Amino acid sequence: MSDAAPPRGTQDLLPPAGDAILSLYDASHRIGRLYGYRYVETPTFEHTDLFTRTSGGTSDVVTKEMYTFEDKGGRSLTLRPEGTAGVMRAYLDHAQQLPNPYKGYYVETFFRHGRPQAGRLREFRQFGVEVIGDAGPGSDVEVIEVGDAFLRERGLQQLTLLVNSIGDEVCRPAYRERLVAYLQPFLDQLDEDCRTRLGTNPMRVMDCKVDGRKDFVLAAPILSDHLCEPCAAHFAGVREGLQQAGIAYEIDPRLVRGLDYYTRTAFEFVAGALSAGQGTVCGGGRYDGLAEVLGGPPTPGIGFGLGLDRVALAMQGEGVSPPSTRGPRCFIVTVGEGSRAAGGALLARLRGAGVPAARSFEERPMKAQFKMADRADADFVAILGAEELDGGTVTLRRLVDGVQKSVPEADVERWLTRLDDWTA
Repeated sequence: MSDAAPPRGTQDLLPPAGDAILSLYDASHRIGRLYGYRYVETPTFEHTDLFTRTSGGTSDVVTKEMYTFEDKGGRSLTLRPEGTAGVMRAYLDHAQQLPNPYKGYYVETFFRHGRPQAGRLREFRQFGVEVIGDAGPGSDVEVIEVGDAFLRERGLQQLTLLVNSIGDEVCRPAYRERLVAYLQPFLDQLDEDCRTRLGTNPMRVMDCKVDGRKDFVLAAPILSDHLCEPCAAHFAGVREGLQQAGIAYEIDPRLVRGLDYYTRTAFEFVAGALSAGQGTVCGGGRYDGLAEVLGGPPTPGIGFGLGLDRVALAMQGEGVSPPSTRGPRCFIVTVGEGSRAAGGALLARLRGAGVPAARSFEERPMKAQFKMADRADADFVAILGAEELDGGTVTLRRLVDGVQKSVPEADVERWLTRLDDWTA
């Protein structure tokens, strides 16, 4: 591997990939604000204890995937593998200054030391939202609606929303006992990880990639048949809200979460354009017990994490047209004596008017400047030569098709910001 290559499991985002991911960042911010969420940013690394407590000491995240290191003060720190724990920690630290319920969103990078493959990087990007302080089904519906709106607006059609209820501390213990009793006779047919889970998080056997599709697991009792009355009513409220919002869904009784602080609603958006193992582009659920795990008062919460890298792959898989490039609107080409100064003045004027503009840093041949404009993905070139200077005009050329027009120098900004069709 070249010394210039990035570390395994990471990637460089240069044009056009950088433009594509930037468009997803922009969409995340716009959708978050549209639904009334406020931006939150937490540290890239946290005390390791935050994740061992919230992800479970025996989970794959903690035992196999966390990037953990000791700082110069001997403290154990970990690069964040997910977003919810950090947001809840920050909320508990500042709860007195925040509204109730608190609605936050983030667009950040996360880190997991898994086996790198398409859609599963060691450094990955997520758009996430969290609603903290509301226990009703309405917040569940809105969080799902945010994810649905984001994904549909990206042009994705091959999407399936899976939902389930995983109960709470009232109805789940009895179900776990029943599930363990059912699976015990099949112990020798479970892989090593699932045998371990049977004693710690038996519900995770249901969604195991190795054993989850085996006939005896598919025939196991499901939690949705054993919900207490409040959990059943909450799940009914979620389903009714999704129907009212016009959001199609399927109930997946084997969609589970392994930790006790997850309660009631669990959901995933699965992209049909991706492989089965990488198909989940958004996963979320209710975590009403998380605040107490972190030493806070009982505080309900619901949220999701949406993988932007996977969304980009799903868009590619469905043949969705890539977003437009983020090159300058106009590249100024100057030719001949006196044009360089005039080009600099026009550059400053365009930028002052909010029109993205660029030019070469030094005098270069006209052909070389056009090549620079093309490589910069500019929409237009503005040509300033002796003829233009004498006539007080600028020649604007649209690079996509070569259409050009001579316009008064004072009208350049207007022509470059027209919303109707630009014609010769």
